[in-house]
Amino acid sequence: MVAVSIMIEGQQGLTWPRWQRICAAVEESGFAGLFRSDHFTNGAPPDQDALEPIVSLAYLAGNTTRIHFGPLVSPVSFRDPVMLARQAIAIDDLSGGRMFLGLGAGWQEREHANFGYDLGDIPTRFARFAEALEVITRLLRAEGPVDFTGRFYHLHEAQLLPRPQRAGGPPVLVGGSGPRRTLPLVARYADVWNSSGLKPDEFRERSARLDDLVRKAVRRPEEVRRTMMRPVFFGRTLAEASERLRGRRLRPDLAGRPLTQAAETLYREEAMLVGTPEMLAEQIARYGQAGVEELMLQWFDLDDLDGLRAFGAVARNE
Repeated sequence: MVAVSIMIEGQQGLTWPRWQRICAAVEESGFAGLFRSDHFTNGAPPDQDALEPIVSLAYLAGNTTRIHFGPLVSPVSFRDPVMLARQAIAIDDLSGGRMFLGLGAGWQEREHANFGYDLGDIPTRFARFAEALEVITRLLRAEGPVDFTGRFYHLHEAQLLPRPQRAGGPPVLVGGSGPRRTLPLVARYADVWNSSGLKPDEFRERSARLDDLVRKAVRRPEEVRRTMMRPVFFGRTLAEASERLRGRRLRPDLAGRPLTQAAETLYREEAMLVGTPEMLAEQIARYGQAGVEELMLQWFDLDDLDGLRAFGAVARNE
């Protein structure tokens, strides 16, 4: 059965009261985990409240007991990998070993320009990302001090103490689906692969490609957990599900069509999960059949906790 977690876009109005309520609701509703984005803001105005991610995860670690969690994902373009590894060890230990350290190359130009971070061109981003993954995984997993000399990062007899309570520290999750740049990094460094935007058949094909790369890296395919992030618009009835979509930028060709038809089109063409409990259960099952082990589903209405709890029954397969 596919594990179902909730993913929150933290730059879209997340505050402490909202985050505290969401953490409690996700914990009590039976979801596998709670993940959140790591952004200063969105790619276009207007700007909204954006609770700082790492501090918010420390709160989650100390105020839940069951769910796993993490950033989805932290960009190394503005997160220092040494400090991020140090923070992740501490938060994972605080939680009793429930954190995933989600990492990405960085992509959003606006937030980097706003706050003075150098995003760089795509080759630069991935060269920096590869070095950051090397630094982080060695700091988490090495038995002794680490030396590293690269283009972006330099370590000399570096060792993070205390050592992680969990052997190897929190699992490293790498986000992205690109077969040329991202998947080779997943195969070499990641414990968890998180894809986005792939339809079930595309996921199956990309996952098979990852299997080959993992074997070439002298690892076993089962060492890399397969996960996916997608949007979800859930309603207990067709009318409620239609209301969830209202106000979202829906394709003009779907306007006025029955929700059952629109939902199937959005699922088939855009890998978007839309509908009632029965519809979503079927859509989730298709991803499970394609090899997805966990879905991190984007929940956009930060105040709709009743809907979130009702969706938890779908996640529990009730």
